[in-house]
Order: sequence, then C-alpha cells, then structure tokens
Amino acid sequence: MTTLIFTHPDFRLHDTGMGHPECPARIDTVWDVLGSGDFRQLEQREAPEATVEQLAAVHKRPYVDAVLDAVPSHGRVHLDADTVLSSTSRSAILRASGAVCAAVDAVLGDEGIDNVFCAVRPCGHHAEPARAMGFCVFNNIAVGAEHARRKHGVKKVAIVDFDVHHGNGTQAMVEDEPDLFFASTHEWPFYPGTGAREERGNHDNVVNVPLAAFTGSGEFRRGMKDFVLPAVEAFAPDLLMISAGFDAHRRDPLAHINLEAEDFAWATRELMAVARRHCGGKIVSVLEGGYSMDGLAESLAAHVRELMAA
Repeated sequence: MTTLIFTHPDFRLHDTGMGHPECPARIDTVWDVLGSGDFRQLEQREAPEATVEQLAAVHKRPYVDAVLDAVPSHGRVHLDADTVLSSTSRSAILRASGAVCAAVDAVLGDEGIDNVFCAVRPCGHHAEPARAMGFCVFNNIAVGAEHARRKHGVKKVAIVDFDVHHGNGTQAMVEDEPDLFFASTHEWPFYPGTGAREERGNHDNVVNVPLAAFTGSGEFRRGMKDFVLPAVEAFAPDLLMISAGFDAHRRDPLAHINLEAEDFAWATRELMAVARRHCGGKIVSVLEGGYSMDGLAESLAAHVRELMAA
C-alpha cells in the first residue's frame, strides 16, 4: 500500500450558505475524482474527530471552546465575514483536523503507507491561534504537525503551501518554532495581506514566494526551484506536509494566477523527491482551497496521481 485517503460524509454537511465559494459542491467534486478510474483502488478511511486537546496544542484553549460553543442549534453564525458555522458543522470542523492527525498516524505507523491525502473541508491554513478567518475554523495541517511531534516524537516537520492565498495562520503557528518550517507560494499583494518575502520567521524557518497577479507556470516553477525546494532540502524534515490548495489554477474565480494541473503535478513530484531523500517519502497532503470545480478536479487528479506513483 502506498497512498491512503481520509475523508468523511459529514464534510458535505458543513453548510456555508447559498453562493458561498467554500461550498459542499467542492467535496462532491473531490469525491467524484477519487471514485473514478485508477483512484478507485485507493483505500478510503473515515476521518475521526480531533480531540479538544489536539486542537488546543496549536490553538488557544478559550478559542477552541468558544468555537465549539458557537455552533448553532439551527441556522448559521459567522465567525468572521467569510467564515461560517452551521448547525451541522461541528462534526466537519473536528474531522477536518482529525483526518490530518489520523493521516500522520498512518504514515508513521507500520502499515507500509507512503503518503496520505486528506479530502477535507473546511480548509484550515488561514486559522490563527485564536482567530477564524478566510473560510478556516481550525488549522488542520498545523494540528497534524503538532500531533506528529507530540505523539510520535517527530523532531522536524516541514509544511509547504501552494494555495493561491498565503497561509497566514500556519505561518503564525510555525514562525516561533525552530523545528517547524513553512514555505508558501501565493499571489501577492492579495488576501490575507501577509506573506511578503521579508517575512522569514524568528528562526529563519519561513520562506515566502510572492507571485504577481497573472503569473504563470514559469514564475511559479522558478519560485519553487530557486527558493522553496532548496530551503526544504536544507531543513531536512522528518515529515513533509503539503497544504494542497488548487485555487492558483487558471480557471479559479477567486484569484489571478494562471497555473495548469500539470504545475501541481510537477510540484508534487519535486516535493516527493525531497521527501524520499530525508524522510523515507513520508508525506501528508491536506486539501485547502480550489473554487473552480473543473480546475479543482483536474488539479486534484494530477496531485493524487503523483502521490500514487510513490
């Protein structure tokens, strides 16, 4: 066995309301891809709920409690202008982080699993220690990274984020930790306003590659080759994690970067090569953004197909 999928039917129940970009159709699209062709051979496991203790390892405990208390008995509430909780959101927000913890357990266990893709929603990389934003409630990938350190004794974890929006929340959780590393390629200037090249972390453990609007494949690949990949190589992680946002695809309605599915495949191959050299190929990939259903389907298929080639 090489590639495993974690997901759950409850991800569809996170109801953000009519017209919201982070909608249930996104996970339907993901499931359609994973249920087709060669992807059908992949084992899919149900994502468990993260515990409050797992969440509070990276989020402030009062914030975790406040979010869970804020889940309404009916209708919806807004945690910020873009981030919504519905009466059916509790399971989804807990399982989105729980999936990543379970994925970490799987790749670091003895089942022979090389990598895991977490097909989850809502996304997580904008969520800060005590703040929801940008569709994100809990920072799924950061929760998983800390779980790797606390449960499995993993010393060095690298997170690479190629979502079109800067992962401000993940950076905030990494920048003070010398044994964590974060790299991001993203449109800039753009939401959420962070991610300037000068933001290097407090231990030189952050690499930001801002990309101008209408950047294409060449600039993206140069940024990866010149900055991200050498930095991950030098960090020499014991576990590599990917914030796999596909909203830099040229069809995406929320951004202005013009990547193709093959760019995500290429980035995945390059990251897998680094992982083979430093951590036995162990990768946990976590779905972030992607709001064109066609772009999401194409990019996801390209990404997972490369993971399967491990």
